[in-house]
Amino acid sequence: MFDKSKSEKESSNIISILKGSFAALIITLVSLFIVAAIFSFTELSESLIPNIIIIITSVSILIGSVISSLKIGKMGIVNGIFVGLIYIITIYLLSSITVCGFGFNIKSIVMIISSIVLGMVGGIIGVNLSKK
Repeated sequence: MFDKSKSEKESSNIISILKGSFAALIITLVSLFIVAAIFSFTELSESLIPNIIIIITSVSILIGSVISSLKIGKMGIVNGIFVGLIYIITIYLLSSITVCGFGFNIKSIVMIISSIVLGMVGGIIGVNLSKK
């Protein structure tokens, strides 16, 4: 009976991590549509786009990791790492499918590391918020 409870908790944790990753992806998608609309109707410089994408990605991963860790209430660093990894792997898979000549470079590596670190921070925040 104890093993069943343990497996239920593990599957609940996996579901929470997937929910956090999905939330991060949805936040990114909605934010990018809003930014695209803003750029369409204004004369903002397109040189701002890479910085805006980094900000959107960072905030999305933080929020997704917080969402994931709020329900679980422990192991925020590990949960955040998984949310960051799932998010960035999904983004890179979609990018490799849609963009010709897609490849890894130093910016890709920095983005992967940043995603993991931001996921960890969001996980820590989520665990601490769940204890209040």
